[in-house]
Amino acid sequence: MSETFGPGSALPDIALTSPDGSAVKPSDFVGRKLVLFFYPKDDTPGCTTENKDFSALAAEFGAAGTALLGISKDPPKKHIKFIEKHGLAAPLASDAEEGGLSDALGIWTEKSMYGRTYMGMERTTYLVGPDGKIARVWPKVKVKGHAEEVLAAARAL
Repeated sequence: MSETFGPGSALPDIALTSPDGSAVKPSDFVGRKLVLFFYPKDDTPGCTTENKDFSALAAEFGAAGTALLGISKDPPKKHIKFIEKHGLAAPLASDAEEGGLSDALGIWTEKSMYGRTYMGMERTTYLVGPDGKIARVWPKVKVKGHAEEVLAAARAL
């Protein structure tokens, strides 16, 4: 388990892969607010709802000077299908590399279901200020109402 990253910490500047294959890093967003929402898997019920909720509010996040980036371990091609299938407006990125951003943040973690343990993404959202420092963290997110709560926090930042 790595050190914890909470409010006031600088976000690790580890590159992710956008659906078109290009690299995207947290430092690309310095100067504006950024919401990074980490979710377990494309096209599963909770993750689809979360992505649709953030997408529905994408224009409002933009008006609040806040960029959005949804992140999972799914490969870029799967993200493209997910975006097209659900008409998602929130940009997605893949964190498939070993030692990637979710590993550094400690949210790629051991989970357990039905007595089986496996590695999985802990649904977590980070609000990052224009200075690149974490302003707020939502660990173990419950999807219902979450995007609205994050938007309110982004507006207040």
